[in-house]
Amino acid sequence: MTATGGDGMAPWHVSGELARRYAANALPETDAWSVEKHVEACGECAAEVSAAVRARRETAAVLAGVREGVLAAVAAEAGAPDGAGPVRRSAPRPRSGTGPVRRLLRAVRGPGSRTRRAPGRGRPPVGAPGARGGRLLWAAGPALRGPWLLALVLVAVGALALAYGAGLGGAARPLLLVVAPVLPLAGVVVSYGRHTDPMHEIAAATPSGGLRLLLTRTAVVLGVSIPALTLAGAALPPSAAGPGPAAWLLPGLAMTLAALALGSYVGCRTGASSVAAAWAVAVVLSAGASPPAVGAPVTEAARYFAGPSAQGAWAAAALLCAALLAARRRSFDHLETS
Repeated sequence: MTATGGDGMAPWHVSGELARRYAANALPETDAWSVEKHVEACGECAAEVSAAVRARRETAAVLAGVREGVLAAVAAEAGAPDGAGPVRRSAPRPRSGTGPVRRLLRAVRGPGSRTRRAPGRGRPPVGAPGARGGRLLWAAGPALRGPWLLALVLVAVGALALAYGAGLGGAARPLLLVVAPVLPLAGVVVSYGRHTDPMHEIAAATPSGGLRLLLTRTAVVLGVSIPALTLAGAALPPSAAGPGPAAWLLPGLAMTLAALALGSYVGCRTGASSVAAAWAVAVVLSAGASPPAVGAPVTEAARYFAGPSAQGAWAAAALLCAALLAARRRSFDHLETS
């Protein structure tokens, strides 16, 4: 897609290579839908795509047959006696740029995929605070508009209450470190997918959908949870020879990337739930050889965060999951696997 200037944004147009890939049915679903929507309003790009489609032998014959059939039907209707032909009334043409769905699509697509429209057709100003706020709110995803944000606040405040109000003291930090990596996973679960987002099909069908939208919403989840949980951990009393308040960052990043990579095979909800379940099993098994005591699994699991070797292993796992996610990026272009 080629970019051009104008209107304060950067509208795109269909290039020759993109038109040929569309004609060959070699584009991802989101890109193909974007091309089809764009040619509805851009005559130049429609001619480019039409020429690419007609240049292929297998489609030229089909188009020729369709053209002959349409011309024959028009000729037959024109030659019918007065009153004998069917009365056809064209449906009223919808006003471009109006309606809640079209406004929602403009907010989801973002600045890089806006189609050209005639000026003065109900289009809100590009720099309007409401339009910008709507795009940011939709990009943030359902996580910041639902119970996940409340759960994040409760975990941070609850850790402080246990440390200073319930007398746990330094024992509250290992508890927070064990719970902290799971909260971004929950944010990913409620941020993307048809199970939690009622407008998932519309969002995923736009050029900004798929992995791009998933990564945007995951970044928002991490951008909110990392400062909140790290500051809460720093405010807790230090535990004896325990890891620092930021020791959960690499494990949390690795688990989040693992959930996304696994989600490319089984869906985001199943992938994140599987990673969270595996982490819970690891926490329970860490105290298998220790004498039974209240809080023993949490205390023993804190060793997963301590030391350069543990942090290096988490960093290597994060890089591996990121590479797998990059290799599987096209899987998020299909609605049935998102």
